[in-house]
Amino acid sequence: LQSLDVANNQLRELPAALADCPRLKEANFRGNHLRDKRLEKMVNGCQTKAILEYLRAGGRGKGKAENAREEVRKKKREKQQKKDSGDGEQDEVEEASKLLVKVLHVSENPAPLVVKVSPGVRDVRAFIVCCVLKGVNLKPGNALKRFLSMQTKLHEDICEKRTAATIATHDLQLVKAPLTYDVQPPDALKIMPLGRKEIKAKDLLRQLQLEAEEQRKQKKRQNVSGLHKYLQLLDGKDNYPCLVDAEGAVISFPPITNSEKTKIRKETRDLFLEVTSDTSLQICKDVMDTLILKIAELNRSTLENKEGSGSDMESDALCGPGNLTLPLVVEQVRVVDTDGNLKVLYPSKTDLATVSSLLTVIR
Repeated sequence: LQSLDVANNQLRELPAALADCPRLKEANFRGNHLRDKRLEKMVNGCQTKAILEYLRAGGRGKGKAENAREEVRKKKREKQQKKDSGDGEQDEVEEASKLLVKVLHVSENPAPLVVKVSPGVRDVRAFIVCCVLKGVNLKPGNALKRFLSMQTKLHEDICEKRTAATIATHDLQLVKAPLTYDVQPPDALKIMPLGRKEIKAKDLLRQLQLEAEEQRKQKKRQNVSGLHKYLQLLDGKDNYPCLVDAEGAVISFPPITNSEKTKIRKETRDLFLEVTSDTSLQICKDVMDTLILKIAELNRSTLENKEGSGSDMESDALCGPGNLTLPLVVEQVRVVDTDGNLKVLYPSKTDLATVSSLLTVIR
């Protein structure tokens, strides 16, 4: 089967078996009122390959992110079995080698950061989780480059090529609070994308689509790659999601780009982290857990290797052996509705559990 057209019928579901058709390249499912609303959006705007991958993964909330969570649960069960069998000494050694993260609660923070959510995001990209992470060291060697590569890899893996969730990282010192998670029409939303001049969202997407097509022709590929494949996630939307600062500037336009205004540099020590999704709140939390773990691993690796410390006195001081055990500090961030009612607090008591086998959390 190479081509399938069942448009404008009365289908309510698409069988997962379609994903087992290796030659199926063209499929038209438009005009069917599917029970899975996310799938219904995809059939109206996504390529056949993306739809088949979604069916193969089992639909909403499944796929790599779910597999990763199951893997973590399995490791936790194995560890508990070890403890029960009396292997205490080895556990103590493992505990000592874990990364340290300290949680600063809202009640202990003199100036906690708050994100206000507008009602309009519910129909566009409903879920957002945020936190502040203090004490990172991106100055030595290629630490910043490794940080950005790590973020790209997470987008490919646990974020399922940004279809499940999207990560945005900002320099906290450049973030002007309070923040609002809002929606704006494509011709009204303006952002200064990373490495570009200020532009309207609709013009940015058109520009990126032209670049994608040009790239595809040059490389003689059938499909586009890179950032451009995420453009279809916004197809058919009347409004686009955005994170707006106190000065009215858009600092994040998920799932497309961050703003140059809050760009992370080598000198950045404190981060504002943001994860958004149109799938589920739990996926946002799982991705945030993993992001914090990966940053902690990168931070320890940077300190232990003393990358580039010979040319920088400050780096020498930061990389001294006395600082290797200093924990990163995660500050809780509250996400509230327009009336100030709490929607999400991260990290809560139950968060960071998925990475607890590798992370020691001081609460």
